[in-house]
Amino acid sequence: MLNVTRLLAMARKEAIQLRRDSRSMILAFLLPVLLVVFFGYAITWDVNDVPTAVVDQDNSARSRELIDAFRSSGYFTIIARPDRPADVDALVDRGEVWLALVIPPDFAERLDSGRGATVQAILDGSDANTATIVGSYTRAVAQSYSAEVQLEGQSFRPPVTLESRVWYNEELTSRNMIVPGLVAVIMMIIAAMLTSLTIAREWERGTMEQLASTPVSRVEVVLGKLLPYVAIGLIDVVVVSLVGVFLFGVPFRGSVALLMVLSLAFIIGSLGFGIFISAVARSQLLATQM
Repeated sequence: MLNVTRLLAMARKEAIQLRRDSRSMILAFLLPVLLVVFFGYAITWDVNDVPTAVVDQDNSARSRELIDAFRSSGYFTIIARPDRPADVDALVDRGEVWLALVIPPDFAERLDSGRGATVQAILDGSDANTATIVGSYTRAVAQSYSAEVQLEGQSFRPPVTLESRVWYNEELTSRNMIVPGLVAVIMMIIAAMLTSLTIAREWERGTMEQLASTPVSRVEVVLGKLLPYVAIGLIDVVVVSLVGVFLFGVPFRGSVALLMVLSLAFIIGSLGFGIFISAVARSQLLATQM
């Protein structure tokens, strides 16, 4: 039969031991914040202010419109204007530009005659992920400008207009996807690391035999040791979530109560894994390595 008094006494004992252990306190409260800040800044798939070189061989109003379209998109920063296409090679080789646009001499003439014009885009593919994103940005700007040219002088609207909306991440910002996942990963790591030390600590200090001689049951020992870490885990969820919202600007939508309930279930599972490690390992060093 579970005795609430003994259970709370066991939880109080574990909380006192935890409070006296500065290493565990740092691991419980400081490390989650440091991890989410570090990974939140370090891991991002957003590509902005792409260094761009433009070779304008046409120097017409049309070519300047295209260049302005790239400049005003917010994704590209034109840092070089070489006179010859051959000068682009050195800029890309040195990594000074990620994108180079070469506008042909007959660009405006071909557009005005309705024949279409081809603009060469040279991408630095040393980083495949970045090159893919920059390529998609380039195509989007070119297609937008092409649509504007096609509609010039026409009073009618196109027969089909597509109006798209993105839900849950309107600006397609990678941090809005990464930071919530980081919260879950960090909480799993911290919860498992904290509880992996608790029973191993009893073995090292020789107090496990004393616990076995008390009327406290095994269930009460395990639950009593888990309760303080459940509370710490919920506090960490709140703190790390606030860091994500206010430091990284990740929008929070939904029920706070539901978040806490689901976090409680997740934390209990992670703590159970840590308790399993702690029961197998007889030393804190081995438990940490596992």
